[in-house]
Amino acid sequence: MRDWLSKFIHRKRRKFCASLVRTYREISSASVDELWLQVVNLADVSWHPLFKSTNVPYGLVPKPGLIYQVVTRISPIPIRIFVERVNPRELLSVRILTIPGVEERVTYRVESTVCGTCVSYSVTLRGWLSPLIWSFSRPYADRVARALVDAVEKTALPGVSGKRKSLKDSCFDF
Repeated sequence: MRDWLSKFIHRKRRKFCASLVRTYREISSASVDELWLQVVNLADVSWHPLFKSTNVPYGLVPKPGLIYQVVTRISPIPIRIFVERVNPRELLSVRILTIPGVEERVTYRVESTVCGTCVSYSVTLRGWLSPLIWSFSRPYADRVARALVDAVEKTALPGVSGKRKSLKDSCFDF
C-alpha cells in the first residue's frame, strides 16, 4: 500500500507552470464591419501599441494556418504569429511564438450589443516564463482594445467628436 501511495504522489508532481488570462473590453459607436476590417487588416498595425510593422502584403485575408512576422516597438527582432481560428465578423485567434517556455494566445472578438459594438481583447499566457513576459507586456496589453476603437472611430467619423462610451456608462443614458 505504501509503495502504491508513493508512486501516486510522485506522478502528481509537476513542474511549475503559470497561466495568466486577462480580457479587456471596449464599447464603440462604429459598426461591426468597420471594427472587423481593422482587426483583419494585418498589414496595418499602426494603431497597435506594441506592434510596429508586419511582413503581410496589403489585402491578405487571415485564414487559419497563416504564419507571419511582426516587428515590435520594444525590440527590432521579429516575432512569428500563427493564425489559429477565424470566424468572419466575430473572432480572430492568434498564437504568438516568441520564445520557448511561453505560450501566448490572443483573441479579438467583435460583438454587436444594445450599447454599441463591443470589442474584447483576451490575452492568455502559459508557461514558466509567463510572469516575466507579462510584467513587460502588460502596459501595452492594457491599451490594445482602446487603441483599436480609437483608430476605427477616427477613420469612420473624422469630423464628429462625440462622447465616448465605456462599460461603466449605462446603455440607457440619453
